[in-house]
Amino acid sequence: MQMVQRRRRQMPLWQELPLLLVVAFCLAVLIRSFLLQAFFIPSGSMEETLLIGDRVLVNKVVYDVRDPSRGEVVVFRGTNDWAPEHVDDPNLGFLAKLSRTVGDLVGIGRPGEKDFIKRVIGVPGDRILCCDDQGRLTVNGQPLDESAYVLEDSPLDIPPNPGECRSRRFGEIVVEPGHLFVMGDHRLVSQDSRCQGQVPIDNVIGRAFVIVWPQDRWDPLSVPDTFDDLPAPAATPAAVDRPDGTPETSGDLVVVLPVLIPLLFASRSARPLSARRRRLPL
Repeated sequence: MQMVQRRRRQMPLWQELPLLLVVAFCLAVLIRSFLLQAFFIPSGSMEETLLIGDRVLVNKVVYDVRDPSRGEVVVFRGTNDWAPEHVDDPNLGFLAKLSRTVGDLVGIGRPGEKDFIKRVIGVPGDRILCCDDQGRLTVNGQPLDESAYVLEDSPLDIPPNPGECRSRRFGEIVVEPGHLFVMGDHRLVSQDSRCQGQVPIDNVIGRAFVIVWPQDRWDPLSVPDTFDDLPAPAATPAAVDRPDGTPETSGDLVVVLPVLIPLLFASRSARPLSARRRRLPL
């Protein structure tokens, strides 16, 4: 008996490179569809937290295991009542449309006209009012200190007008079941739930949790401290605990990593049969 080792024939580079590109493209589409997506900031409604041209990374699976929380920055599809903050150029050429389509598939294209990014102010059951005697927004009777993220607020001297977001003042709003009350950080220009209505939780695409571009603006999008001690909504439970008794967490990477790690191990362990040694009788 003699051992014969079959060696895997090396694929020429001109054949291997296109194959690798196809695999990388398919992986990018899968990640964009189910896990993470880069989102381009098209307007100034979240300044100075987010500037026009910034790109944020959106976790698309975190809200599959929990609902959005106050203070988080979310990307969502607007309802029919929401007017677009930007309008696509109808005169784009074929190549421009093709590149935009490819960019959308891999998650680096511009958002659609009905895609928005705002900060969650109220969750189902919350009572939201503006303003108290110091001109502050209140949630369930407690004022918010928004100085850390609102640098240009709407004026107090403009009377409220339904359908317009120019005034800071509005009467008490109770957030409906299954909905969110969202606002932009640049209140002076933001068109949000004050005038366009509440957002169904089912319309939320994911949580924006970090600025990834440009490089000099890399920064996590954490929840401001002012949302930490707000009273619970009167119509909903104060907190949701997991079956093991531990409180529900809002960590994005805790949700994403358990999905990615098994895929990585699976790809490493799934070696082709042709690469294994075989004993063949002579």
